[in-house]
Amino acid sequence: MIKILMSGCNGKMGQVITKLSANFDNIQIAAGISRQPDKFSNPYPVYKSFEEVQEKVDVVIDFSNADLIPQVLDYCIKNETALVEATTGLSPENNQAIREAAEQIPVFMSANMSLGVNVLIELARTAAAKLGLSFDIEILEKHHNEKKDAPSGTALMIADEINEQLDNTMDFIYDRSQKKEKRKRNEIGISAIRGGTIPGEHSVFFAGKDEILEIKHTAISRDVFGTGAIRAAMYIASKKKGLYDMKSMLKEII
Repeated sequence: MIKILMSGCNGKMGQVITKLSANFDNIQIAAGISRQPDKFSNPYPVYKSFEEVQEKVDVVIDFSNADLIPQVLDYCIKNETALVEATTGLSPENNQAIREAAEQIPVFMSANMSLGVNVLIELARTAAAKLGLSFDIEILEKHHNEKKDAPSGTALMIADEINEQLDNTMDFIYDRSQKKEKRKRNEIGISAIRGGTIPGEHSVFFAGKDEILEIKHTAISRDVFGTGAIRAAMYIASKKKGLYDMKSMLKEII
């Protein structure tokens, strides 16, 4: 039985994972962390800080806030606990701290926990390799009106993977409203839409002469991210120290 500490348990994703965990026989959420520990009635104890946690756990799933990253990492390193880091909007300092922590503990990190999105990324890399700079590349992402960061971490992850495939020769363009010039070949345009309750939608367009290739993923609910995070916890629990991601997990399960 894999025991999980759910950081951010009373947030939207924390509650989704709490609900979904009942569908898995080999995991158990043993405790949770929340700034508002009494907000919901959870089937496990909820603490306000990591220092209060009494239960022994195997993995921390973190869907909290970027400013809590230092506390999350301190707890995991001190207790030699694996980490699934799913918080978005991380700073370069956060990312560096996570990479350093991975030298001591197993860390799974992804800007998007959906298995489908990560397959989209592999398809986009393949398309970029085949089409190269002969096609213009644009990324469009849509999210709910409460999402704070734009563009999404997933959109940036897609752009980074395509850019890597093209030998890091591409420039990212986030706003064309001030650009009074023809589009350049070495650009990846990244656009964001915020509205309503859209869980998440990402499209990658390869636009060539008289033809367009579109690769698209739509999340119907947050359950896809919750299921992915649980599967990541099951995957990382038995790993040695190091930094892991969806790419490494997909190689083993597909």
